[in-house]
Amino acid sequence: MMKYSKATNYALHTMVFLTLTPKGKSMSVESLADMQKLSPTYLSKILTKLVKAGLIESNPGVNGGYRISKRPQEISFLDVIYAIEGQTSLFSCSSDHEDSFHNEGCLIEKVMVDAENNMKEELSKKFIIDIANEIDKNMG
Repeated sequence: MMKYSKATNYALHTMVFLTLTPKGKSMSVESLADMQKLSPTYLSKILTKLVKAGLIESNPGVNGGYRISKRPQEISFLDVIYAIEGQTSLFSCSSDHEDSFHNEGCLIEKVMVDAENNMKEELSKKFIIDIANEIDKNMG
């Protein structure tokens, strides 16, 4: 099965934590790292990618930290995955042979790209807020 990087796993968890943070409040990199038992240095690299993607914002200063920068209802799993993994295809045909097997383009690649597109469509319909709401409901 396809495997996303650990960074994507941590980014998704971080986004849920930040979504559960009260509006207007920020979380420090240290507290986010503690929650996931990570080094703050490692998590900082992930947070930087999330900031660049416009999903979170960084607030400097004593009470600074990170918080969601757009409406949580608008942040899909796919947005977070793209922020960390990039938007390149997971599969590309490894053969450049000019034989009959490949003369119609790589048929294997077509199957893989279709499956990947289905997965992307599914992930674009799943929102971080849904997970946060589920956690909230179970804790309340």
